[in-house]
Amino acid sequence: MNEPHYEVAVFGGGCFWCTEAVLAGLKGVKQVEPGYTGGHVQNPTYEQICNQDTGHIEVVRVQFDPQVIGYDDLLDVFFGTHDPTTLNRQGADVGPQYASVIFYQSPEQEIAAQAAIGCVQQALGKPVVTRLLPAEHFWPAETYHYQYYQRNPGQGYCQFVIAPKMAALRKKFASLLA
Repeated sequence: MNEPHYEVAVFGGGCFWCTEAVLAGLKGVKQVEPGYTGGHVQNPTYEQICNQDTGHIEVVRVQFDPQVIGYDDLLDVFFGTHDPTTLNRQGADVGPQYASVIFYQSPEQEIAAQAAIGCVQQALGKPVVTRLLPAEHFWPAETYHYQYYQRNPGQGYCQFVIAPKMAALRKKFASLLA
């Protein structure tokens, strides 16, 4: 039996608790890991990121099987579950660590992401501020951030911010759910 060949995608769509919860339930996604990238501080902590002076962005690193789910599908879900038109903000989460960003891992991902940004901008009829950047070192987040929504569904932020995104995911992308 052939072992799957996994690829990696890195997305920042606001709070990584939301982005992780949304992408983790998709068919073909092996792992979603919250972390930080894009900054100048080695091995940053959550507290440092919140101080907004490290240059890092909250992201998720997604390991996926391209034979089961395509990068274009991941892009569709990414853009369909956060607001790519607000600069350094998702709802009440404000700051450069909440930027909408794609760190492409290959020239093919860069081309696909550029095309997706153009399509989303045309569909929305307003500028998309999602940045498209080359891959940088990924720093895993502290373990208490992993599977945050799954472990804390009754927590206020999870109920009022993440749960509606999950409902939208189930409605818009049911065919991609595991």
